[in-house]
Amino acid sequence: MTDDELRNRTARQVLDDHLKLAKSWDFETDLERNFGDDIVLMTSYGIYRGIEGLRAKVNLLADQMPGGRWIYHQVMAEGKLGFLEWSGEADNGARVEDGADSYLIEDGRIRAMTIHYSVIEPG
Repeated sequence: MTDDELRNRTARQVLDDHLKLAKSWDFETDLERNFGDDIVLMTSYGIYRGIEGLRAKVNLLADQMPGGRWIYHQVMAEGKLGFLEWSGEADNGARVEDGADSYLIEDGRIRAMTIHYSVIEPG
């Protein structure tokens, strides 16, 4: 896609692309195509800023949920806002049952995001 095509996507198109790439663990393509350089991500694990901050958060999630497989229960977009309810299972038996993300999407990029989830350890 050209820069103009990326910039002119709807919030739903950006969100759908992000979720498809996240499901396949293709985070480098996701970061390049779907996130603003100045992204701010707020989570119960801390605040992450910029692309490097997102990489750090993705690495944390990979450690918490190795080989994670995601199920998207609710995906919504309206105007500049997106919302996702999700769950997941990991290769090590860990799981998430209460995932919820929100997104602010402008000019074809995710500019701000919140993530909430609780990892339930196996056993």
